Amino acid sequence: MADDTVIGREGARVRWAELVDAINAARSEYYQADAPRLSDAEYDALFAELVALEQVHPELVSGESPTQTVGGQRSEMFEPVEHLQRMYSLDNAFSEAELQAWLDRVESGLGEVPQLLCELKIDGLAVDAVYVDGRLRTLATRGDGRVGEDVTFNARYIPAVPQRLASAAGRPIPPLLEVRGEIFFAVADFERINAEQQDLGLPAFANPRNTAAGSLRQRVDRREAELSAARASSSGDRGVAKIARMEAELARARVRLDGLRLTVHGIGAVDGLEITRQSQGYEVLADLGLPVSERARVHESADGVRDFVAYYGEHRHDVEHEIDGVVVKVDEIALQRRLGETSRAPRWAIAYKYPPDVVRTRLLDIPVNVGRTGRVTPYAVMEPVRVAGSTVAMATLHNAYEVERKGVLIGDMVFLRKAGDVIPEVLGPVVEERTGQERPFVMPTRCPECGTALRPEKEGDKDIRCPNTRSCPAQLRERLFHVASRQALDIEGLGYKAAIALLESGLVADEGDLFVLRPDDLLRSPFFTRDPGKGESGPQLSENAKVMLASIDAARDRPLWRVLVALSIRHVGAPTATDLARAFGSLDAIAGASVEDLAAVDGVGPVVAHAVHEWFAEDWHREVVEKWRSGGVRLADEPMDVGPQPLSGITVVITGSLPGFTREGAAEAAVALGAKVAGSVSKTTQVLVQGDDGGRTSSKRAKAEKLGVPVVGPDGFAALLDAGLEAALEHRLEENA
Repeated sequence: MADDTVIGREGARVRWAELVDAINAARSEYYQADAPRLSDAEYDALFAELVALEQVHPELVSGESPTQTVGGQRSEMFEPVEHLQRMYSLDNAFSEAELQAWLDRVESGLGEVPQLLCELKIDGLAVDAVYVDGRLRTLATRGDGRVGEDVTFNARYIPAVPQRLASAAGRPIPPLLEVRGEIFFAVADFERINAEQQDLGLPAFANPRNTAAGSLRQRVDRREAELSAARASSSGDRGVAKIARMEAELARARVRLDGLRLTVHGIGAVDGLEITRQSQGYEVLADLGLPVSERARVHESADGVRDFVAYYGEHRHDVEHEIDGVVVKVDEIALQRRLGETSRAPRWAIAYKYPPDVVRTRLLDIPVNVGRTGRVTPYAVMEPVRVAGSTVAMATLHNAYEVERKGVLIGDMVFLRKAGDVIPEVLGPVVEERTGQERPFVMPTRCPECGTALRPEKEGDKDIRCPNTRSCPAQLRERLFHVASRQALDIEGLGYKAAIALLESGLVADEGDLFVLRPDDLLRSPFFTRDPGKGESGPQLSENAKVMLASIDAARDRPLWRVLVALSIRHVGAPTATDLARAFGSLDAIAGASVEDLAAVDGVGPVVAHAVHEWFAEDWHREVVEKWRSGGVRLADEPMDVGPQPLSGITVVITGSLPGFTREGAAEAAVALGAKVAGSVSKTTQVLVQGDDGGRTSSKRAKAEKLGVPVVGPDGFAALLDAGLEAALEHRLEENA
């Protein structure tokens, strides 16, 4: 029995690491790349599985778990903007039972049935706008909830974002007002933009949400500067043509910004404005000239909420913009404060998510794709079909077992679902449509790119891989493209076609050669050159090649965590890379660390530790690192002036909420003084800090008492920060308190 328990726990840790990596990768694709590969339904299923797993195994929960963090991260293409108050995600309900469970929790927590505000959940890009004395100071994306991307420059081209507030009722303008909202395209505007794209012979955009995100995050200022420089330096027919092209591109960018819409749905920091209800806040914001939804409604009971949800479930496509659900909020601000927030979401609000749309289309073929870590993934190629706001023609099928489980044959009519995402999900075949001409999918036994025999990494794996990691063309291509991605080294100009050109022309043998590229090297490839202009001799570097070289040069000085992500180490996404960089400080220290040392880092664990250790054990991996070193890539973070560290060597666990702190803020305060803040109680924990809602019956409190770890409350935490551990223990809570 004991052995079964140990095996079960280890299996849970492995699955937890897989889920965390998959969710963090999906968040990066959605928020940073504006190009998600998972559907909303697939992401929600992974997230729900992680929540359930952590409920059964609370010892797995760490501060970096997606269940404890807001999904998003700013790109380094933009200046950072720190939000005045933190922006949160929303917890989801996918059924009436889950919605009712939330309603019951709210009623139990408040001791009464509150008035509930219902509004449509717009499928757009979350933004934060700050007005000082009525003038727009900043417009920023949500980012990680604390720091977003500064897109204020683009706001002057977006009529939906007021530059100045004015009250129609004559009320005073607040000295400070921070509002939150959603930037989006109306469906009609999105379709118009795509029609124009096709008329110009350009590829169509995927869906309204990603088009809005991409439009808002354009560097219009950079385009304007490049156009000014071109006007000053260009001459001749080619120069005129180049300027005309740049002017047309800039005009299209401005037109897309002009078409963006905004709906405000929340208030952050505020001065000089007293609001008692969220619905009252919307009335005030509308009076000040900020766009709010006309469809928001306040209901006195759960029946009204259910009616609102049901109505828009039937009429969701009658709305001018894409929606994927309904947001339900406690209307009274004082009651919102009583309920509070978790580390990632308010307890006083929930998003009811509608089930995805389902359509039918023909499955034409099932090819396979080889990823950057060698995983071979079958995917469906279908007759293009319009579903939930965009036309799609491909969907992942994950592995051969999944194809068999779904029971689909090549040539089948299939059911397809999609909830406003880029890549849909094949549900299964329309069996009654079969003609007998369909054929089964056969998973290849050799890599379609390099011919190497495919095999599972270990016995029992459902995924098969190409073991030719060093020289498989597909893996080389994907790794080189990944190095340039926003979540890695963020190299502008190094797109998929550029990566292919670098490899096929022999300019690089692998990603290690990227940082020794010279301008003369690129002149050997037609992809990176243009014809000579007047007075020029021989091929000249294209503008894209110049941008790429400049961005490669800038990437040499990226922080260590980005370098780690760029190396394509399995299971190492941005959160894990950040943990490793913080713990070790340099790539050499990470490469020389033992599995035990790596696993001891919070947020890492044994699965990731083995993957990191095995990666650095490969000779050619170390060669890549040395090439980057010789190419000037910074492989260590600059030492930080951390100040006094009176809590150095002390491990603290924090549960519940503490007055004056968010959960992350409390942890950061302790870490700033040298403490290590762990996610679970263990023998090495010196003190458990129990907040107001930590609970006498919480699993952390129970484990602390079992291990003899002292427990302190908010007063003890204050003493810990002010005077150290001994002072904190003077406020020790009694076991039966």
